[in-house]
Amino acid sequence: MAAAKQEQTVQEKLRSLYELQGIDSQIDEIGILKGELPIEVRDLEDEITGLQTRINRLTDQVNESKDEISRHNANINEAEQLQIRYKQQLDNVKNNREYDALTKEIDMQDLEVKLSHKRIREAEITLEAKQETLKAAEDRMTVKQGELETKKVELEKIIEKTVKDEEKLQRKSNRNRKKINDRLLKSYDRIRNNYRNGLAVVTVARDSCGGCFNRIPPQTQVEIAARKKIIACEHCGRILVDNEIMVDEPVAPETAG
Repeated sequence: MAAAKQEQTVQEKLRSLYELQGIDSQIDEIGILKGELPIEVRDLEDEITGLQTRINRLTDQVNESKDEISRHNANINEAEQLQIRYKQQLDNVKNNREYDALTKEIDMQDLEVKLSHKRIREAEITLEAKQETLKAAEDRMTVKQGELETKKVELEKIIEKTVKDEEKLQRKSNRNRKKINDRLLKSYDRIRNNYRNGLAVVTVARDSCGGCFNRIPPQTQVEIAARKKIIACEHCGRILVDNEIMVDEPVAPETAG
């Protein structure tokens, strides 16, 4: 295969490059048909993953606030039960020392009740804020999941419609690439990657480069038409070919025009 590549004439190399460009441009058109959908799908999936992490964290925080409220309610219940017991014991005190001790305990439990009520109010404020934030995150998750499903359906329809053509073109591109020597192929790929439209090989149209539309000098046009060497546009670096490059093709002749 390597020997076959070396034996190609300049004209054959140009024809191979031009044909490869045509195939790759068709593959690019399928990519354009898909548009930004693949990127949008990935972005939505990433956002949903982030939202799910946030929802899980907020859910844990909501549960922690609820547990805190439950603990304080339990403290209130325990303190109130102790107050009842201590008040009952006041009826049986034998001296002032016991009375003062029980009264102090009752006051302590009263403070405990008030403190727990304060902590409950604080926890309820936190809980309400966390629940609102959680609901907003869940609502956003629902919206984004709906958007993701819609984008996926759109993308799947396009893929289903184009997958056979894309695979066929890709196989054809791979076959054509084998005809071109490695150095030239690397240049072709580098030029394609430099431009959003993926054009590395262009024809001369109206005395101008078909890629950047800068004027090509007449003498250069003569050299391009002669197909004796590979010529690149001095402005954009794209490989230039004449409009008749595929005419009189030995394998598959075509009619000019």
